[in-house]
Amino acid sequence: MGLSGFAIYLSPSSLSPLWTTTQTTSEVAHDFPGLIRVFTDGGIQRFTGTDFVPPSTTPHVTSKDITLHPHSTTLSERLFLPTPQTAAATRRNNPPRALLIYFHGGALCASSPFTANYHNYVAAIVAEAKVVAVSVDYRLAPELPIPAAYEDSWAALQWVASHRNKDGQEPWLNEHADFGRVFLAGDSAGANTNYAPRRPGLGH
Repeated sequence: MGLSGFAIYLSPSSLSPLWTTTQTTSEVAHDFPGLIRVFTDGGIQRFTGTDFVPPSTTPHVTSKDITLHPHSTTLSERLFLPTPQTAAATRRNNPPRALLIYFHGGALCASSPFTANYHNYVAAIVAEAKVVAVSVDYRLAPELPIPAAYEDSWAALQWVASHRNKDGQEPWLNEHADFGRVFLAGDSAGANTNYAPRRPGLGH
């Protein structure tokens, strides 16, 4: 694929549930306390990872959301870059940075890169390590069961790899990412999704 690096396990220390409620008279089919509840009528109640924070610019980190075109027209990821990194003079004074590809946790059925917990966590890594980061989103079960999450994770890796010759869709990766230093990381289910798509026998 043209990427070099290794997989590591990272875990946010501030993952706290965000409770939501829904009204239903249906019976519970599956209950995973504190995470998700599925009802016999197909209704789904998630208790965590449902919030959304927009991308932002701070004195240390700039972030933005992108779509994985042409590998996907629906999947979005959040990109992070140490601030500032846009001026030509700044680029000349800074060599390409190591690239972190992060996969969020949530048992493959909750959360996203756009929650406050994961946004703040990846932003903190970028600010401290001075790396470029791609925080990967993937479709969740039970609406879209496995292997959807694995397929989306693979699509994200392919999209990132399409920038290795500095001619991809995303200028941040073309201009600032060092494809000789690529690191895959994730917590919980995210650690699994960054490994499983690259296992022998999955057709990749």
